[in-house]
Amino acid sequence: MNRFLVILFLLIMSFGVLPGCTKKEPEDTVQIRFVAWRPNQPEIWKEIIAIFHRENPSIKIVHEIGPHSSTAFHDLLTQKLKNKSKDVDVFFMDVIWPPEFAAAGWAMGLEDIFIPEERDAFLPRTILANTYQGRIYGVPMFIDSGLLYYRKDLLDQYGFQPPLTWNELVLQAQAIVKEEREAGNVIEGFTAQFKQYEGLVCDMMEFILSNNGQIIDANSKVVIAEKKAIEAVRFVRDEIIGKIASQGVLSYQEPESLDLFMQGHAVFMRNWPYAWSHANDPKISRIVGKVGIAKLPHFNGGESYSTLGGWQLGISNYSENKKEAWKFIKFLTSARIQKIYAIKAGKAPTRKAVYADKEVIQYNPHFVDMKEVFLAAYPRPRSPLYPAISNVLQRYFSKAISDPESDIESEAVQASAEIEKLVSLVP
Repeated sequence: MNRFLVILFLLIMSFGVLPGCTKKEPEDTVQIRFVAWRPNQPEIWKEIIAIFHRENPSIKIVHEIGPHSSTAFHDLLTQKLKNKSKDVDVFFMDVIWPPEFAAAGWAMGLEDIFIPEERDAFLPRTILANTYQGRIYGVPMFIDSGLLYYRKDLLDQYGFQPPLTWNELVLQAQAIVKEEREAGNVIEGFTAQFKQYEGLVCDMMEFILSNNGQIIDANSKVVIAEKKAIEAVRFVRDEIIGKIASQGVLSYQEPESLDLFMQGHAVFMRNWPYAWSHANDPKISRIVGKVGIAKLPHFNGGESYSTLGGWQLGISNYSENKKEAWKFIKFLTSARIQKIYAIKAGKAPTRKAVYADKEVIQYNPHFVDMKEVFLAAYPRPRSPLYPAISNVLQRYFSKAISDPESDIESEAVQASAEIEKLVSLVP
């Protein structure tokens, strides 16, 4: 008897299961490897994938989670695709990647299965972002656009309305911070995403556009070194960094800026739509019910602009299970799943019909006012070489705003010359 127990113990230690109790997948199960960035709410993804498994027992989803940063996730994913890895079937793409992935031959063209009638159900800008040289390479899962969050209670207390211009925002932030600090409260005027990564490009583009500047104009001319663009960059350096925002924002991505705001330590915040549900979650936020949301400000004589963001789902050209991969993408981008993600994660849907869902609006009342922002969100330069263009922009913006003595004009001219070389490489 003792000898039998010893053998049994060794079997358990070796295989982790009792003899005869190994759980096997059905022989006809197809495995789909889904490569995604690290989400803010992993439990929701587990729930969604569990639903898919219940409804599709012959397909097994292997969910590989990469870095949270768009830049770092891009490096991971492109390395796999360059190597024609079989470890990728379905993958997430940031809104700026479809031209690159299409030109490289990594993403499968979807026009034969993602037909025009189905595309019409989505917000137009999200479809445009996934289109390159007349073909479509991704299905939009959710849309992002930059928004201004503010402490509604503090603005009311000090008699302010949400600022329409960046100068108004600075003045309001200064006044509120002065009074709050004198009362013993630790607070900053503004927080956003100013670390050297893709989020910095999004934030800075909003400042530039709202001052009637651009990075690359409609004729593909690089104009980042022109007066209006330089004025906007100088404003960020001289009026925001180290002034209404701490020097610490130079290391902030979305989570860090959101955490500061949720803990009650910032008056204003620039962030994406998902931040609303976090800021109003009593489990993690100290400012529930005290949050307002508005369009981003603009400069005098300019208009408010929000950078188009969001994530799309693509199929690897090297996948051996494209049919099952498409089935998974159709499921993830369905109105039913977009509704779950809108309610539980605060993500803005890409399907137009979901904005008419009463339950979605109940949980996200700001969607009513912000749909106009989502429809008009401004895309970053659409180019298969965008990652290289972004790299130049990230270095330029970071150096320009982090160094109080930086020569912004000369830095802009140098960045412009580098981008012009890249733009000239595209036929």
